[in-house]
Order: sequence, then structure tokens, then C-alpha cells
Amino acid sequence: MLTPKENYYQAAKGLNPDRYANQYEAIRLILHPALFHSPSPSYGQENVKNAWGVTYSYPIGTPGAFPVHRPDTIVIQDIEHWQDYVHAPSLEFKDEEWAMLKEILDKTDDNLAYRTPFVAPGLFEQCHHLGEIQNTMINLYEYPDEMHDLIKYLTEYELKLAEGICKNLKPNALFHHDDWGSRTSTFMSPEMFEDFFVEPYKEVYGYYKSHGCELIIHHSDSYGATLVPDMIEMGIDVWQGCMSSNDLPNLTRKYCGQIGFMGGFDGADFDYEGWTREDIREKVFKLLDACTPKAFIPCVAQGGPGSIYDGVYDTIMEAIDDYNETHFGIKKDEIQRAPLQYEKIGYM
Repeated sequence: MLTPKENYYQAAKGLNPDRYANQYEAIRLILHPALFHSPSPSYGQENVKNAWGVTYSYPIGTPGAFPVHRPDTIVIQDIEHWQDYVHAPSLEFKDEEWAMLKEILDKTDDNLAYRTPFVAPGLFEQCHHLGEIQNTMINLYEYPDEMHDLIKYLTEYELKLAEGICKNLKPNALFHHDDWGSRTSTFMSPEMFEDFFVEPYKEVYGYYKSHGCELIIHHSDSYGATLVPDMIEMGIDVWQGCMSSNDLPNLTRKYCGQIGFMGGFDGADFDYEGWTREDIREKVFKLLDACTPKAFIPCVAQGGPGSIYDGVYDTIMEAIDDYNETHFGIKKDEIQRAPLQYEKIGYM
């Protein structure tokens, strides 16, 4: 029987997993010092300004913090002079901070789970966190030169962050956020996406790959089927957050061996007040019957382990375990899982 890490890799690469990989069982998420130096709201807290000057709130009943965009809180007041407003925070950190994180990672059993830094927000999200979503979309059309320059600036920041992460934490996987669509559509056409974001991400993800990261796991809890060829070109190994609106049975077969799909369990369908164990089990079994473990990793669509309503995440995990026992003869008690895989983390 494969370990969770071995099985996850087999699923990501379209090889021969012996069961469905189960959510985040093979991923040990770890933060990095830049997040510690950038204030973020706690659950239910409002109007907290981070190190970039972006104001966030974390409303009750939501999976994470969101930017607050009022005329007085938008960082980029004029895209033609964005350099006057956008100032990247320092990435110089004490050795003790890196050492503390490395000590946590060193407790991870490398045979069971990937040592995986958590990076958020991504390039597109950072653009609209700084400039507001509607303004940003308009700017991509009307001020392409300025947006290319802004994205280049943010890419340089990400590369410097990557240098520190790889040097000090020596990860073997990366978990990177950047939402590229809603539940029903991407935010932009593939052509526009390719113009602005494919090359910068090839540079960022190429750096991690060349410095020891075996897998690039990219989170975008959205519709994104039309962007899958671009994800493959970027170097993404697993698209985490793929919602059920993407026709996952078709995608997992079409792109098997080129990219893995991790998601399928949309919050609106699973993570709500009044959920039941029976309903979750039925929905989990139905999707797993339709997909293939060679390319599909069943998981909550949100970008991290856990759920809004207590018990949902663990119930989904139990249902996947039951499916694996029923269809592949592997009992959950036989699977050796690394500890701390389900520790909740705050994220944006």
C-alpha cells in the first residue's frame, strides 16, 4: 500500500494510485515570516491594514479574509502613478524566525507528507487587492503597460520571497493561492490571461521547481477549465480548488498525466448550516464514481484544510475513506498519516 505522499504524487502525475488521495492528508502546510509581519484579521474582525496597506475584514460565516474597498481604503488611487502607492514590504527576516518554522517542518515525516509553504495572495489577487477588482479589470484593458509593470514588480517580490523560502525551509512542494474566476466563469479570457500572467508564473514556479519543489499546487476555487492548458504551461502540477462546475469527470480524463485536479466539493453544496452526514456521503460517492483516482484528488474547494461549519471537513474525509475501503479494499486504519495535517490556518 502506498503512503499518503506516494499516493498523492501518483494521482498528481496520472500514474497508478492505489486509492483516492484524501484531501490534505499528504500536505503539511507551513507559513512564512512575511505573513507574520503583515497584520491579518481574526475571524469576525474588521478593517485590519496589512503590510502592503490593504485593508481586510474576516466576516463571520466566510472561509477567509477579504479586502475592503472604499474610496479611502483603495491603495492604488491612480494606475498611471501606481509606483507612488505600491511599496513592497521588507523581506529581510531574523534567522530565528526561519529557524522556528524549519523546526516545525522538520517534524514532518518526509515519507508521509510534503513540506509545503503556503503563499498568498498571488499575482492577480494582489493586483485587485491593491487596486479594487473592477478598477483592475478595467486597467487590464485600458492601461496594459502600467499593469504589466505592476505585475513585474509583484513578480520580483515573489521571486525574492521564493529565494528566502527555498534557502531556509527547503520545501519539496508549494501551495500557492490566486483565484482566477467565479464559480461559473473565469475573470478574463484565456488570451488576456496569457498576456499578463502566464510568463510571470512560469518564472515564479520555475524558480521553486529548480530549487527542490517536486510539486506546484495552485489554489483557485473557481471555474477555470479554459485555463487548464495555461496552468500546465506555467508548471502547475495540481489545480487545487477546482469546483464541480468544471465538469471534473471530463477534465480528469482529458488531462490525466498532465495535471492533477484537487477539489470538487464546493462550499455552497457541502459547507452550510444544516448539513448532514448522509447527504455528504451520497455526494462524495457520486463524484468519485464519475472521476478517476489517476487524476482527481477529492477535497474541499476552499484553499486550506477545514470548513466553516464544524465537522464538514472531517465528514468528507470519512466518506472518502469509506469509498476507498468499499472500492479499493483499503481500510483507513491501515493508512499511516502524518500528524498535524488538519491544523487550521488563517489565510487570505
